[in-house]
Amino acid sequence: MWLLARLLLAAAAALVDRGSGVAASAAPSPAPSGAQCLGAVCYGLFWGAHSFAEAGDACEAGGGQLMTVRSTVAAEAVAVLLGGRAGGAWLGLRLPDGSSCVEPAKQLRGFLWVTGDEHTDYEAWANKSAAVCGPRCALVNERLSWEERACDADADGFFCEYSYPGGTCGPLRLQAPAAVSYLTPFGARESDLVAAPPGTAAEVASLNASLECRAHGGGSVRWGSASPGAWHCSLENGGCQHHCVPSEDAAICMCTEGYALGADGRSCLDVDDCAAKASPCEQKCVNTQGGFECSCYEGYELVEGRCLQKNRKCMDLMCEHECAEVNGEYVCICYEGNVPHPQQPNRCVLFCNQTTCLAECDPHTGETCYCADGFILQDEPDGTKVCIDIDECDSGCCQKLECINVPGSYMCLCPGGQLCKEPPDETEYSGEGEIYSTPSAPSFIPPKEEDAGRSQGVLIAIIVSTTLVVIVLVAALCYLVKKRCTLPTIMDYKCQQSETGVQLQQVVTPNSASS
Repeated sequence: MWLLARLLLAAAAALVDRGSGVAASAAPSPAPSGAQCLGAVCYGLFWGAHSFAEAGDACEAGGGQLMTVRSTVAAEAVAVLLGGRAGGAWLGLRLPDGSSCVEPAKQLRGFLWVTGDEHTDYEAWANKSAAVCGPRCALVNERLSWEERACDADADGFFCEYSYPGGTCGPLRLQAPAAVSYLTPFGARESDLVAAPPGTAAEVASLNASLECRAHGGGSVRWGSASPGAWHCSLENGGCQHHCVPSEDAAICMCTEGYALGADGRSCLDVDDCAAKASPCEQKCVNTQGGFECSCYEGYELVEGRCLQKNRKCMDLMCEHECAEVNGEYVCICYEGNVPHPQQPNRCVLFCNQTTCLAECDPHTGETCYCADGFILQDEPDGTKVCIDIDECDSGCCQKLECINVPGSYMCLCPGGQLCKEPPDETEYSGEGEIYSTPSAPSFIPPKEEDAGRSQGVLIAIIVSTTLVVIVLVAALCYLVKKRCTLPTIMDYKCQQSETGVQLQQVVTPNSASS
């Protein structure tokens, strides 16, 4: 009867408000006796005699719903909030409309959460096998067991659940001992919260600071103040995003290089360095958070903050033919049929690794032609101009030693099986190295005394004539062969072939062949 009377009074009050034209406002939700916040969910315990429906309305007025206890974590929060106090408090669990009795075979016995589902990893029924019929709702008692009760009956209290998917604020960080008082948006006043939902107010009386947990741009949730500027630096770094600098009157916020202080006096905003009138980069500028990055146009590379042409080193090399990048370094490259000069890598010299090669002629006239050193120009019957290797061995360059002719040059097989360019003096050769000297003149055996008078005149004539002929021949040969005998060896050219790709003819000495 008392419940019916309460409903009649409420209906009459609504009619009076409706008749007077004044909208009926929801009664303010009561303050919870305690609250627990875990991650993005908060729980509150409210004491007072209420039916299941009244308890649900009170939770919704604070932005929540009756509590769902789906895990041991939620069950532990219930235990902490009850604290062993006698009495029972409503949970968000009831038999759905149309269900006359429970179903003991199910984990929740046919009950559903206020969210309309029966998903759970936890249950704590006091008497799971009891047969209960009629409209029934569940409460938790001081023994932390779940009991069924008529939904229109009163329980001693109820549990509410509040979700904050956008995130919560952490507890305030204090560098000095100070008391903090939190007031949550659902009316809970606590001095110790693991997480504070948005809308929670915090008072730190000793520092004269009033803060609020609020959502900011970018989806972040953090403590802030209604007034701009920093507060005490020992409390949440004064609210400064970067640096808090204390002073006698009030603290101020400062930003690191590349950022500017925002209008609130606490946040730091990135400065677009690339938008400056004088660009910090020579060519391209890309702004980054707190800084910038420089880059260069195609064909340039960034070197110590400057954009330089990639082929700038080729200009310094002054290559006679071409310049190319090889393994990260720029080097001179010669045209086909040429090799880098052994002593001057930027210059190119003609090269032929065969006994006969085409001559290099002026492309405009075709008349002026050139041959590599060690070759002589010759016209073929068909008019083709070729370069023929000069056989230096025919000129006696190695004297008594074995001579090996190679395209464009020659080698002497010296004592010890070593290759040399000039025959060594036999009296100075030690067998451990190459010694070059001018060979001594041939010696003559004097005639016998009895023949001296008879042949003295003839001998003198022969010697004089022979000497003159030898002098003429030696002069002619030295003139033609002298520079051939002192040309760079084929070994010099071989050292340069990695740059041109021209394959050199391998010289095989008799000793190495026999081995």
